[in-house]
Order: sequence, then structure tokens, then C-alpha cells
Amino acid sequence: MATDTPSRAESDLPDDADVRDPSDRWWHLAFGGLLAIAAIGFTLWSLGWVSTETNRVLLITAIAFGVFMAFNIGGNDVANSFGTSVGSGTLTMKQALVVAAVFEVSGAVLAGGSVTDTVRKGIVDLEVVSQSPDDFVYIMMSALLGAALWLFLATRMGWPVSTTHSIIGGIVGASVTMGIATGLGGGDMVQWDAIGQIVASWVLSPLLGGIVAFIIFWLIKRYILNHAVDDREEGHRALQTLVPLVAALAAIMLAGMLFVKGLGNLDLDVEPAVLVFLLAMIGIAVWVGVYVFAQALRKKKFKKAAFTLFSWMQVFTASAFAFSHGANDIANAVGPFAAVLDVLRTDTVGDAAAVPLPVLITFGIALLAGLWFIGRRVVSTVGKRLTEIHPASGFSAELAAAGVVMLASVLGLPVSSTHILIGAVLGVGLVNKAANWKLMKPIAMAWVITLPVAASIGAVGYLLLSAIF
Repeated sequence: MATDTPSRAESDLPDDADVRDPSDRWWHLAFGGLLAIAAIGFTLWSLGWVSTETNRVLLITAIAFGVFMAFNIGGNDVANSFGTSVGSGTLTMKQALVVAAVFEVSGAVLAGGSVTDTVRKGIVDLEVVSQSPDDFVYIMMSALLGAALWLFLATRMGWPVSTTHSIIGGIVGASVTMGIATGLGGGDMVQWDAIGQIVASWVLSPLLGGIVAFIIFWLIKRYILNHAVDDREEGHRALQTLVPLVAALAAIMLAGMLFVKGLGNLDLDVEPAVLVFLLAMIGIAVWVGVYVFAQALRKKKFKKAAFTLFSWMQVFTASAFAFSHGANDIANAVGPFAAVLDVLRTDTVGDAAAVPLPVLITFGIALLAGLWFIGRRVVSTVGKRLTEIHPASGFSAELAAAGVVMLASVLGLPVSSTHILIGAVLGVGLVNKAANWKLMKPIAMAWVITLPVAASIGAVGYLLLSAIF
């Protein structure tokens, strides 16, 4: 490929993903200390929300489970999001942390939702669960524990899995166990059509991501990269004419994703005509900016100029994806925890629970800590082991994933952003005839067992919590 240059990821992502530079101990101390301060400070702040000693013990336990869940979302989902950027050499692991700190936490705090449904995705019957506020608390806490433990195991194995499917599995396992133990129900409490949609997403998500990424990268490789391998003038002409157009279309798609998915929780009342105008202005501004940038690179060798252009474009796609991820998937930890906090404060199960800002900030910090401490194995899987990634192919994969996420959100298709991105990485690997299908087998297995494993741990968690408290 024309942009093949030595990648910084070679040293930043060794085959043994746990090997780190000795200077990383200062990063360990920084992130460990920041997480400890945030968790302790938040715990002290939240104790004023409850009145009884039992509720305080429950709350402290719920905080531990919730922060641990957010930590593992960072280790798996956030690492998954930045894997292509780090693997291509566009960002080092530390630079990815900086980008994640800005955009993941901004997405969580600004658009993470002032209100969240107490039962994720309508997966269980609220009427049955609401009959006992204590049991509801145990269910949400067990779901957090079940999802977090499974995510931790999957992350240690380097498997990118869906955090949404994990928390749903935990809720299902704990709810069914509660129904059987109390005689209030059983399997009939579960909305099985929603489970069927999750099963469909195992195939639909990677298939859509792979097809779109294949098309995008094939076009870029055919008309921009390979077209100019032996002709410097023709190569720079392609960079100055085609790349700005690609960047403008990408900007429109990413901005649309942010409006539709990333900022959906803010309930912004934007008229369709106004939205179209804003997207058009964004596209024009990006076209002009990239055109000027490409002109400034015309004296450089084509490979270097192409590498530089696509590297910067990949940073923007990763940033947009990170903001959208922070705005949405943080709810997989925040949602159940906010429900627990609300029930412990009011002793009733409401239809929705307010999410205090300190919750979003604390869980956002836990995301970053998880990315740093345990995320390298997933980053290595996505950025190196599934296929070799370079800025142009990484940009194609991230753009394809963002576009499919936006389209699926508009059409209401049951998809997983994690599965979409994995499919997109394999899609660009197919273009280069370098997809690692052998590695995909354990990843696919992990997708299938995510629900039952998280459900099993959630069920055990419910039995233990209900027995202890």
C-alpha cells in the first residue's frame, strides 16, 4: 500500500501487550491516584443521599460495582474504539489516552443523559420487578457485577465484546433468578424479542461494518493510493482533489452521527432543514481545510504526504467515535447505578432516574483508568492482530463503523458498535487479503457466550446479595 511506512505502533504495541516502558509507572500512579480520589470523593458525596446504615453499605457496594464496570468499559470498549488509531501508528497509547480524556469524558458529561431508563432496553418486565425495591437494587447491582467480571475476563483475553450485551445479560440473569426465588415469575419476565434482536446483531453488525469498510477502503486504495504509486504528480493531484472530497463526506457523516446518536440524549430540537444546512457548512469547511493542507504537502514525497493526511483524518474520526461512545455506552454503567442510587434515596422504583453530574465524572475517570491499565490487549487485537492497519485503512474502518452506527440508529436496526468496528477492520483486511480469520473464531465465540456468562454471574450475584442483605 502506498502509505506503508514504519509504524510507531510497533514499539507501542508489542506482541506481549502487558510489556510497558519503565516510565509508565508514573502513568500508573497518576491514573491509579486519580481513580482513587474520584471514587473516594464520590463515595463521601453520595452518602448524604441515603439515611440508614444498611443502605449506606449497599450504596458503597454499588459504587464499587459501578466504578468497576466503568473501568472495564474503558478497558474493552474504549480500547476497541482506539485500536485502529494506535495500531496504525497515528496515535501512541498515551496520545490515545489524551484524546479519550477529552472526547470520551466530554461525551459522557455533556451528552451522557440527564435521565436514564432504570431497566436497560426494556429487557425485563418493570411491573414485576418494581414490586420489591430491595430486589430491584439487588438486580441492578448483580447486573453490574456480572457484566464487569465478564468484561474483565474478555479484556484480559484480548477479546472485544459488547458492553451493552454484557449488562443486558446481567439484568436478565438476575431478574429471572429473582422471579423464580420470589415466585413472581421466571423466563416470562424477559422480553425475548429483544434477546432475538441481540442474536441478530451478531451477524448483522459485523456484516454491515465489513461491507461498508471494504467499499470505502477499496475506493481509496484504487483511486488515491495505488493509482499514483509510480507518478508523483498524479499522486499529489489525487491528494488535492479526491482526499478533500472524502474528508468532507466523512465530516458530514461523523457530524450526522453526533447529532443523531451522540447528542440524542440532549433532546436538541433541531429542524431538519437547519441540520442539513449545518452539515453542509461543516462539509464545505472541512473540504477547504483539507485542500489547503494537501497543497501545503505537495513538495513532500507522495507516501509521506498521504500518510500525514490520512493520519490527521483518522484522528478526527477516532475523536468523533469517542465522543459518541462516551455519550452512549457510559450508560451501561451509569444506568443501573443511577437506578440503584435513586431507589436507595426514595425507597421506590421510578420509571426513570436522574443522573447526578458527579456520577458521570467519576465513571468517566474510571473509563480512562481502564483503558490505561487493562486496555492494551484489546487495542493489540483490533490494531495489529486482526489485520495490519495503516492510517488510510484505519480511517476507512473508523469511518465505516461511524456511518453504520448512524444509519442503524436512524433505521432502528439491532446492531453493536463493537461488532461493527470488528467487521470493519476485517473488511479492510479483505481488501489487502490479510484478514486473520483464525483470531476471529474465539472473538465470535466470546460474542455468543457474552449473554449467558454475564447472566450466570448476575444470577449468582442476586442470590448472594439477597442472602447477605
